[in-house]
Amino acid sequence: MFSLATRRTALFASARSCAAPAAVAGSSSSSSNNIQHFRRANLATEASTSASTDAQAKGRAGISPAAHTHTVEDLHESTAQEILQQGGTRKQAALRHFTVNFGPQHPAAHGVLRLILELNGEEILRTDPHVGLLHRGTEKLIEYKNYTQALPYFDRLDYVSMMTNELCYSRAVEKLLNIEVPERAKWIRTMFGEITRILNHCMAVLSHVMDVGGLTPFLWAFEEREKLMEFYERVSGARLHAAYVRPGGVAFDLPHGLLDDIHKWATQFGSRIDEIEEVVTGNRIWKGRTIGIGKVTAQQALDYGFSGVMLRGSGVAWDIRKVAPYDAYDQVEFDVPVGKNGDCYDRYLCRIEEFRQSLRIIEQCLNKMPAGQIKVDDHKLVPPPRANMKESMESLIHHFLLFSKGYSVPPGETYSAIEAPKGEMGVYLVSDGTNKPYRCKIRAPGFAHLAGADFMMRGHFIPDCVAVIGTMDLVFGEVDR
Repeated sequence: MFSLATRRTALFASARSCAAPAAVAGSSSSSSNNIQHFRRANLATEASTSASTDAQAKGRAGISPAAHTHTVEDLHESTAQEILQQGGTRKQAALRHFTVNFGPQHPAAHGVLRLILELNGEEILRTDPHVGLLHRGTEKLIEYKNYTQALPYFDRLDYVSMMTNELCYSRAVEKLLNIEVPERAKWIRTMFGEITRILNHCMAVLSHVMDVGGLTPFLWAFEEREKLMEFYERVSGARLHAAYVRPGGVAFDLPHGLLDDIHKWATQFGSRIDEIEEVVTGNRIWKGRTIGIGKVTAQQALDYGFSGVMLRGSGVAWDIRKVAPYDAYDQVEFDVPVGKNGDCYDRYLCRIEEFRQSLRIIEQCLNKMPAGQIKVDDHKLVPPPRANMKESMESLIHHFLLFSKGYSVPPGETYSAIEAPKGEMGVYLVSDGTNKPYRCKIRAPGFAHLAGADFMMRGHFIPDCVAVIGTMDLVFGEVDR
């Protein structure tokens, strides 16, 4: 290699030889040697550059042996016309698939969801969901709490549908205790179960719309959610983790004026549904992003254990409120919306119709709400009234034992299932005769739905991944538990 100083010397020598042809013989010989050396170095550089250019040209023409693997970026300098005209190129150039992480910090993941996507360009070939980032060991923690202390853990599962989780656990305990709750408590549970369903669907439907680009309906939904959370707060004292539905009934009776306020809200919410449909249902962008995306056949939905809207959107009319009614659902009239195509758009339409059916049920609960007790008349299971504790020593002892030791449940096992807003919520409860559950297995609908992410996303593009996650209505408090 020529150093910079040598090249400078050669150039200066060349200039001197041109300007002074009558120089001494020794100097002329030295300068000419340097010039020849410099020219040889330049020629070698040009030859290597030419050889590399020829090699690239031969590689494009298919003369050189084919490489084992190419990436899409390797072909950026070539046009599609050139590549397709070359013989054998499709066989020789095997494109490598990309593997990327979606989440767990992605804003459209609806929680700490991590998806490993295998891509061919932007086409999704395989989806591998990774769960457990929100795992808190809820089922094991419940084994170390008495039956009263275990209830608040269910509020923290699906933290968008709190009271339905409480209801599922409470019904399991009531089955083991073989008790029947009063009629008024059944109607209150039914009414707040449907308020919770609307609360959930406001988040599910309109956050789904926001994920694909529509912000305005999302803000409308949160306005309605605030009104519903106010009802939660007035009846339980908490906006989210209510701990209101308890084994044996409900914690408190309805405050004065609450039924009137719920009626006022229900009469105006129907027009809000119409506004949402006017903006979203016929929107060509929304339809383009959801029709034909994430299709699930009825057989696939059954094979994967789908439930709720994920099952009914594929044409299977299964609703636990109809096939195995609980509380007051056998005394109210409502329809079960069913989809036809099993795609994101059909599931959206099912949830919109469930808004209207939940309103029907709430209105019937308001009209048929009976008077009477809200808890079973057994102070070993439910706390006595505060007024009694100031007058009766026996009531005070019951209260102390209930919140310090709890109550014992006869040995046995049971499975309780309800129609939660996201699907079938189930609790398998095993008692060994003590005051703590021996085993509590929670069946979360979102866990089964996430298992179908692979076949639902296969063949779609990366933006469609967001639409599929939104239609599943995932909350990772219940998925990871």
